Amino acid sequence: MHDIKWIRENPESFDAAIARRGVEPQSARLIELDEARRAHVAKLQDAQERRNAASKEIGKAKGTGDETRAQELIDEVAKLKSFVQEGEEEERKLATALNEALSTIPNLPLDDIPDGVDEADNVELHVVGEKPPFAFEPKEHFELGEGLGGMDFETAAKLAGSRFVMLKGQVARLERALGQFMIDLHTGEHGYTEVSPPLLVRDEILYGTGQLPKFAEDQFRTTDDRWLIPTAEVPLTNIVNGEILDEGALPMRVTALTYCFRSEAGSAGRDVRGMLRQHQFQKCELVSITRPEESLDELERMRESAEAVLKKLGLHYRVVTLCAGDMGFGARKTYDLEVWLPGQGAYREISSCSVCGDFQARRMNGRYRPAGEKGVRFVHTLNGSGVAVGRALIAVLENYQNEDGSVTVPEALKPYMGGLERIG
Repeated sequence: MHDIKWIRENPESFDAAIARRGVEPQSARLIELDEARRAHVAKLQDAQERRNAASKEIGKAKGTGDETRAQELIDEVAKLKSFVQEGEEEERKLATALNEALSTIPNLPLDDIPDGVDEADNVELHVVGEKPPFAFEPKEHFELGEGLGGMDFETAAKLAGSRFVMLKGQVARLERALGQFMIDLHTGEHGYTEVSPPLLVRDEILYGTGQLPKFAEDQFRTTDDRWLIPTAEVPLTNIVNGEILDEGALPMRVTALTYCFRSEAGSAGRDVRGMLRQHQFQKCELVSITRPEESLDELERMRESAEAVLKKLGLHYRVVTLCAGDMGFGARKTYDLEVWLPGQGAYREISSCSVCGDFQARRMNGRYRPAGEKGVRFVHTLNGSGVAVGRALIAVLENYQNEDGSVTVPEALKPYMGGLERIG
């Protein structure tokens, strides 16, 4: 959510910033909506003041025996009362119209974000490791998984339709090992507190992190008007929904290993084969709540935490800074970690770490009280994948494959695999 006061004071800067996100100028429309609301509020205040004054005059008129004047004032007060009651409903409508307009506009990119339209304009930050050499033609993950008897897409489709998979045997155990390894790493070495959140949330919770109202079609909704979470970012960030935190509680760092659910609306024909784009998948999520002056440093810390997963797994990857046109709705700056998949011969996103500033906090009304101050300020929120478990499974299968179709277990995962050296 944007600050209408800031927009009123900086309309040209606001329009220039959202233009970098591919959005046409909005400041004039927003200010017009705010002017209508402010003008109506002023009328209500005037009416309320006159009502209070007239109420006092009634007693004076009766005290002097002027019943005619007293009745005139009683009638005036009744009309003013009716006007105020009806006007309060109109004020709510005007405020709702302004908030709805503000809620569909993406966050403003930071000044150092590269300009661009899509992923082709993203800027490489650094590369870690080297592409593994193969003396044979590497297979894709679904070929390996099916060959090992560990991936069953047909049965999953029979049970649930397309974009689902049933994992079996040691491949299923490998997925579980990856998730446990990630959550242990982030809680044991990176200072995150593990949370096991609800997987179903209410409308206002999805609104708080920006999935509603603009991206309703990307979500799964239940018959009792709750939503399956598209990422644990949703419940984790909303821990501060409506809260006023003590400054000493910041930064707050939480992590969760959960299933996530996405309708993948608009992705027809993309990544049809295999596990890359599923309706249901596991992800280890990282969320930080910070003071404003700490959030950019926290983004670098979060990125390093996500990178640590890939480094310990011995995977080759690169980090890119997303251009303004490729960032998510709520982000001000985003790093994507893209892991190398030799079966595809391509880099694919496995983690995305973003700083949102106070954009989500305004929607959630999440605040903190600085030490020694009476007032409160909005917190800053950050979120990142630490990392996507299904895509990590894909990366391990493809990078650790052997010519006979078996897969070597990475050293970091052996303790979670009962010491198993190879899946074959």
